[in-house]
This record gives sequence, structure tokens and C-alpha cells, in this order.
Amino acid sequence: MPDGTFLITEIEGKLIWAFPNGNRTEISGLPDDVFVGGQGGLLEVVLAPDFAATREVYISYAYGTADANGTALLRANLIDGALEKKTIIFRASPPKRAASHFAGKIVFLPDGTLVLSIGEGFAFREDAQKADTHLGKLVRLTRDGGVPSDNPYIGKDKDGRAFKPQIYSLGHRNMQGLAVDSETGILWEHEHGPRGGDELNKIEAGANYGWPLATKGRDYQGAKISPYESFEGMKDPVHDWVPSIAPSGLVIYRGDMFPEWNGDALIGGLASRDLRRVDLENGKNVGEEDLLSDLDGRIRDVRQGRDGAILLLVEDSAKSDEGQLLRLAPKN
Repeated sequence: MPDGTFLITEIEGKLIWAFPNGNRTEISGLPDDVFVGGQGGLLEVVLAPDFAATREVYISYAYGTADANGTALLRANLIDGALEKKTIIFRASPPKRAASHFAGKIVFLPDGTLVLSIGEGFAFREDAQKADTHLGKLVRLTRDGGVPSDNPYIGKDKDGRAFKPQIYSLGHRNMQGLAVDSETGILWEHEHGPRGGDELNKIEAGANYGWPLATKGRDYQGAKISPYESFEGMKDPVHDWVPSIAPSGLVIYRGDMFPEWNGDALIGGLASRDLRRVDLENGKNVGEEDLLSDLDGRIRDVRQGRDGAILLLVEDSAKSDEGQLLRLAPKN
């Protein structure tokens, strides 16, 4: 937040306002239809680019019931610890019967539109390649939930089915990282593979990222999902992980505190229980470094602070039985 405080979502349906002195309060006014179950709950919160003037926030969450649920996006104004002027501007459709892979990451593009990640629901992986469902897609919206006129699939169809106009890219699995490089404007995304095959992708409008037709991952029972690791007409990842690190949280670092990291991707690892730095040069991976493995905690989110420090949300740490918000800065 501009005043140095923090907004933190908790999956069981709480939005926390945290203060540097350790105090915290719960924000009121969340929607009544938040579905908490499995991997569903409150997902992401981001500030509008003009938050200081508008007090506008965007919150993604799982909506519905165990039998019919999906990913929703709320726009609201944050006033004195409460959400006001609330509007649900998007609901992924059709709803599904699976409490997994909601994704829900939100990022604003340089043109003022926003992108929301929607997972393929785990049990519905084939939907990632279908035109008439939001599952397994990145969607691009205007700030009021409308469809930008230059979205890449407007008026197009596949296999006789019209594309949903919000779709920006397809062929994704469970996207837990979404970030824009503030210097180049490039949109980056990462997603969980199944058993291996996690991917870091450079996103292009209208591109197909292959899932489940092309993957290095295997089913959890060990069977091959596809004979193809690459497929004609589909984008290969810039970097992948086999075995899986279960990536979560993403920032493309641009700051003065760690100048040697400028332009690199910083990614939390849930399964690897560390922070990964992927060295990016001209949009390509040229190396990787493991950091903070001594924390022995699942790093859930990674952000860059306004001062250039790295902010980390850590859960299930050997050093604490509670979730922690940590700040990483140079020793000197």
C-alpha cells in the first residue's frame, strides 16, 4: 500500500490489513459467494494503478458450490477498512465440479487493461484447448470487466465453437505466477505441471501454450500425458522444471537494491521450499539460482517492495508455525 501497510488474502476467506508494527485487522465487505473448499477460497488482491486517487482494488476468489464453482473477479473501493461500491466484474464459465486449480492471479498491463489467470480445474485438462470455456486460459478485461476490442480471439472459432471473447491465451494448466516487466512491458507467467513440467512462459496475445498436448510432465501415477514435449503451432516454455518445484508467486525484478538481478524472474517454490532466481537475458533463460532454502518454508508469493526490497509470503516454515511476511534486503 502507498502508506507502507499491506493487504494479504487468506484462503479461508479473509482479507487482512497488516501493519509494519505487527498489528493487523480484517477488512470487511467481502462477497457472500466466496466458495471455501479444496483449493478454493480468497485468492488474490491487487491495487488499481491509480489506487492513491481512486482507492480501487481488485480481488479474485472462488465462487459457487462444490458442485458448480469457478473463478470470479471483484472490483471495490477500500474505504476505512471496508470494501465499498462492490461489483463482480467477471465470472469464469461454465462452472465446474472440482475444487482445484482456480489460479486467480491478476496483473495490469501497460495499456490499463488487466489479465486474470484461470486454471483448468484439474479434472478438465482438455478444456484448456477448447474455445468455449475459460478454463486453462488467461483472460484480458477492461477495468469494468468489459472485453477490449483488440482481444485476439474475438470473432474466431475452433472445432465449430466460438471463442469466448475474453480469452487472451490458452493451453495453460494451473497458473500461480503472473507479472509484467516494468521496463519492457512483457507479460510473464508460470504454471504448475503435474508430476514435473512446471513452466515459465513469455506470454504473447493469441498464443497457445500447449497443455495438455505438449508437456514434460507425467500423470501423478507416472503415466505419460502426451507423447509430445513440443507441438507445432504451440509455444515452448522459456524454462521448465523436472522434477516439479510447484512455483508460486512471480516478480520480474527492477530495482536498485539488487542491481545484479535486474530483469530476472524471482519465483517462490512450494515443493522445493526455496526462492528461485531465473537469470533472463533478452527473454531467454541463461541460468538459475536457488535461494533461501534455509527458511525451509513454502514460499507462496513474491513481490517487489516500493523501495526495491523483495517481499515474501511464507507458509509452513520450520522456523514458525504461522504464516510470515518477510522482507529481503542486502546485508549492507
